[in-house]
Amino acid sequence: MGVKDSPQCYFDVELNREPVGRIVFQLFSDVCPKTSKNFLCLCTGEKGTGKITGKKLCYKGSTFHRVVKNFMVQGGDFTEGNGRGGESIYGGYFEDENFILKHDRAFLLSMANRGKDTNGSQFFITTKTAPHLDGVHVVFGLVISGFEVIKKVEGLKTDSASRPYADVRVMDCGQLFTKSANDGKFID
Repeated sequence: MGVKDSPQCYFDVELNREPVGRIVFQLFSDVCPKTSKNFLCLCTGEKGTGKITGKKLCYKGSTFHRVVKNFMVQGGDFTEGNGRGGESIYGGYFEDENFILKHDRAFLLSMANRGKDTNGSQFFITTKTAPHLDGVHVVFGLVISGFEVIKKVEGLKTDSASRPYADVRVMDCGQLFTKSANDGKFID
């Protein structure tokens, strides 16, 4: 994977209206260009309003609505906030791009879905290996910083449906650009 040229984006996360930190993602746009573009555009909000829901196509203000300790944290439902909604930049759902990448480590970024070819805006971040998800969910990115934020969210108390009692939100999000190829520092 050409990590050097792959897009990077971020979430600034808040827990009960208190900032807890930034998560930075590296997207595997060389392996999953369509899925990566969907996520990146939902981070920047550049695609405007959804064709299906009429809601702004952006993760800003959305929640992490599902937390399963020792497995994953899930978000991306910016339309309903409960795991029943969401929309892709392509309008509704889009097909599974491929299953080349495996859930072979923690902190992978993968599409949540309701079955074959039902990718919208919902995603999850693994907190351990999850080989049972291979061939079912598309892996398209990796967390490169903010591991402590994910661990904090993963440790939250939840109800019997894995919904966190605390309000966990993406308060800001966008794309990161490096200043130059040599210094590796980011600018928003």
